Amino acid sequence: MPSHSKDLPAPLALSRRPSAVFNPAWQRRLKGLALPLLIVVALEIIVRIGWLPSYQMPAPSEIAVTLTDLAEGALWKHIGASLIRVLLGFAIGASLALVFAAWVGLSREAEAYLEPTFAALRSIPSLAWVPLLLLWLGIDETSKIVLIAIGAFFPVYVNVVAAIRNIDRKLVEVGRIYGFSRWQLVRRILLPAALPGLFTGLRSGMSLAWMFLVAAELIAATKGLGYLLSDGRETSRPDIVLAAIIVLALLGKLSDGLLAALERRWLAWRDTFTGQDGKD
Repeated sequence: MPSHSKDLPAPLALSRRPSAVFNPAWQRRLKGLALPLLIVVALEIIVRIGWLPSYQMPAPSEIAVTLTDLAEGALWKHIGASLIRVLLGFAIGASLALVFAAWVGLSREAEAYLEPTFAALRSIPSLAWVPLLLLWLGIDETSKIVLIAIGAFFPVYVNVVAAIRNIDRKLVEVGRIYGFSRWQLVRRILLPAALPGLFTGLRSGMSLAWMFLVAAELIAATKGLGYLLSDGRETSRPDIVLAAIIVLALLGKLSDGLLAALERRWLAWRDTFTGQDGKD
């Protein structure tokens, strides 16, 4: 008995060691992969046994072959063109949205002048902008980037305005009591308090930027993932269409993940910054 009692703590101690495989973050990632893998396996089986015609829904293995062939050819050119358009359009739209949201959020007078117009423009579908932009700006890159900027503008604007409006006004009064200038008030109180709403808007704006990209490239483009979608449709190649959709989904998930990581970093900075007692 004594020998057994001495041997028991060792395996117990080993079981308490942190494992990367069973880390909660990895568990969440594995759970997130479960549904896509299940869909892939189910589609592969359904197509192979003939329940779905392959000319309508190719098997995932055939789509993987198509992706490999595209990767050896023009896929990277299409991805590069789409990425540049999305990043430029998102940067322009989000920057303008932040400026106008800060103005409207801090000024009731600005809200009275701007909010009705923005509310009307926000309800216009993305495809409704395309003919007008083509007439004004032609079929070159400018019209595509402007359309993406329009898509990114409104989610950022709406979320940042709401975040500023929901800030506890007592915090602003405390800042004024301590003699903060307008810039110090924005940097020390308004910006840290509005960070969650800001990143919610940025992530929503990035998602819409990808949607508006497809709208632009489906109509007037010679390269890009939207063009690849259109080319697959015109040549009756559903495998190309699905391959382009998969690439768009992966790029959208990657960009959202980068913004989510940036959000965690900035929120950690906010908690550290607001906890400091140092003076500017």
